[in-house]
Amino acid sequence: MKLSILDQSVSVEGKSQDKTINDTLKLSSLGEKFGYHRFWVSEHHNHPTIIGTAPEVLMAAIAAKTKSIRIGSAGIMLPHYSAFKVAEQFRVLNALAPNRIDLGLGRAPGSDGRTALALNPNNREYSEHFPSHVRDLISWVKNDKLVEGHPFGRLNAQPISNSSPEVWMLGTSNYGAQLAAYLGIPYCYAHFITEGKGMEESIEIYQNEFRPNENLKKPKINICIWSLISEDIEKAKYLFSSRAFWKIKRNFGQLDSLSSPEESLYNIRENGWEDEFNKLFVDSIVGDKKIVKEKINDLNKKVKSDEITILTWCFEENERIASYKIFPEIYN
Repeated sequence: MKLSILDQSVSVEGKSQDKTINDTLKLSSLGEKFGYHRFWVSEHHNHPTIIGTAPEVLMAAIAAKTKSIRIGSAGIMLPHYSAFKVAEQFRVLNALAPNRIDLGLGRAPGSDGRTALALNPNNREYSEHFPSHVRDLISWVKNDKLVEGHPFGRLNAQPISNSSPEVWMLGTSNYGAQLAAYLGIPYCYAHFITEGKGMEESIEIYQNEFRPNENLKKPKINICIWSLISEDIEKAKYLFSSRAFWKIKRNFGQLDSLSSPEESLYNIRENGWEDEFNKLFVDSIVGDKKIVKEKINDLNKKVKSDEITILTWCFEENERIASYKIFPEIYN
């Protein structure tokens, strides 16, 4: 099973946002060294926690620092943009790193409604036309012809070459699964968003309705999980407290930078949230090598994915790197 990384460039208390972006670049090189298959970066806007706003720019920087790992967006939120412009951006990325570029697409805003309108005043209309925009984007990015009679049928997304990015559909719902199946493209389910609720149904729909084509003969499934490994369970739980405290605060409508484990545990105790913290930990894919491997294997038995992509937040960057280093060791 192939392992990949998703990095969201998460804001951490006491760390400059510039440093956070550069930590993403550093992790991409380490991910390649550790043997990961892909390194994906996300897109969010005006978000107090997740500051990765321009995956296509980060991808170009990552391409310059790496040699073999695949580089991708997870994803480009297409309703914000012109499909033709996105195709041009990813054709340029493909020229910089041939046969290494993944174009992950999503329909969610990655922001609030006001921010979505600031990005594109026609956002709602673009969302309604998402399927046709994805269809056109796939044709442009692969230098194929658009549907007959298309008003932009004579346009070519340049630079043109004999290779092209791999287009993925990202999602958490049956809608994205059905569209990926209809278009015959790979599908990545964002388990870390739903904690797996609805995952089996969406993937079953994708598998049953998939239409083979010259680019992809059979369904290709990736599950993106939030996970963390440490040398022992207690330390893993200690590190996880930053994420857990963030999730608890989010339930009260509060989004902030990631707090230290000490501050997180203090606030959890002071507010009487120990039971909620313990439940979050039990339900998470967090622990030592044995526990995490068992949980991932159990998950994979349900859906038989081709790949697992791992998202990890840690207050201390060295602990995050240490966790990412362990995953390939337990699967190789």
